[in-house]
Amino acid sequence: MNMKNKLVAEILALPLEERVDLVEAIWDSISCVPDALALTEWQKEELDRRLAEYESDPDAGSSLEEVFARVRRAS
Repeated sequence: MNMKNKLVAEILALPLEERVDLVEAIWDSISCVPDALALTEWQKEELDRRLAEYESDPDAGSSLEEVFARVRRAS
């Protein structure tokens, strides 16, 4: 078994909560350097489209509290 496979096996053997903590730590390390991952042209266009949509009607959509309330009701 190579080192990568061994590491993956060790990670998968961790309890779920520890794996979630690990994922969060990995994501935090990635988000610290946002310029390290370039956006594709499609992603840039989609972000521009969403920003324009928001700017044309900032009151459209739902607040975070409304979204959480819907999720809780659906559970």
